Amino acid sequence: MVYAYIRVSTDKQTVENQRFEIQKFAMEKHLIIDKWVSETVSGTKAANDRKLGPIIKRMKKGDILIISEISRLGRNLMSIMSILNKCMTKESMVLTVKEKYELGNNISSQILAFAFGLSAQIERDLISQRTKEGLARRKAEGVVLGRKKAV
Repeated sequence: MVYAYIRVSTDKQTVENQRFEIQKFAMEKHLIIDKWVSETVSGTKAANDRKLGPIIKRMKKGDILIISEISRLGRNLMSIMSILNKCMTKESMVLTVKEKYELGNNISSQILAFAFGLSAQIERDLISQRTKEGLARRKAEGVVLGRKKAV
C-alpha cells in the first residue's frame, strides 16, 4: 500500500503544492498512491492526535509513506524519530520528495532520519527564539502585546 501524507500548519496555506510534488514524484518512481491523507494541523501536535497516527498504525511490511519533506512528520527530533522508528520497525519505507531520501530499516536510514529530525527541531527552536526576541523588543518599546479586546 502506498500512502501520501500532506500537512500544512495553517488554513492560510494550501495543500496543492505538496499534492503536485508528491504526484510528480510518484509518477517518476512508477508508484500508484492508494490513499491520500491531508490535514491542517501544527507539526508540534502528536502524530496520534493527527490523521498521521492511524496511517502509521495501519502500515505493514513493504508499505510506503510519501511525504514532501521530513518536517511534515513533525517539528521536533523526538516525534520525528518516533514516527520513523515505527515505520522502520514495520519494515515499511518513508520517501521524501524534496530530500529524495528512501528511509527504510537500515543504519543509513536511521542516521539520516536523526539528522533531518535534528535539523527540523533546530529550525523550530530558532523560529521560537526569534519570535520571543522580537516580542521582547516590541514590549521594551512600549507596544502593548496580545490581541485587541472586543469592544
